[in-house]
Amino acid sequence: MGLREELQRIAELAAPFAADGESLAGILAAEPARGRRIYVCAFADGDGARTWLALDEGGAPVSSLAAVREAVSISALCEFAEETAAGGDLGELRSQLVRLRVTESPPGIEEAEEAALALERALRAPPRVASPEYLDALGAATRRLEQALGNGGPSPFAEAMRQGVGAVEELAGDVERRYKLDLGS
Repeated sequence: MGLREELQRIAELAAPFAADGESLAGILAAEPARGRRIYVCAFADGDGARTWLALDEGGAPVSSLAAVREAVSISALCEFAEETAAGGDLGELRSQLVRLRVTESPPGIEEAEEAALALERALRAPPRVASPEYLDALGAATRRLEQALGNGGPSPFAEAMRQGVGAVEELAGDVERRYKLDLGS
């Protein structure tokens, strides 16, 4: 079964958990550890207020605080990495590299274009599963691009990711506060 089919199955299993006036707003597929998939389901009411519920692969609600926090965190980190990689607009960067190659052809431009293409390939189109491996692949591809563009110093991507940790923690806290079930440890 492909990921789209899995998400459809999880949507059907999550739908009965919607409170009056709520509907299923989205599902994030996460694999915080190999072989352990968790689906983080967001529900929204007419005013946009959200509640949350995580389901395991079998469709059972997850009641472990640690498991929910891991799934939310890796999902948010992967999304942030996707938005941050290559300055947030990989298509524009690739266009600029092509123009630079055509107009000036500086040394190393081919390497930079190859690194940008490799990053584009590393970025998975939705739907995708958020995982530490995916996050690592994005980080490695982004660092290769940074180095090809002449940044041998500290990684701007790594610094942006460090700064994004606060937003990830905020989201995890919101999920905990608005979780549909009591979360144990």
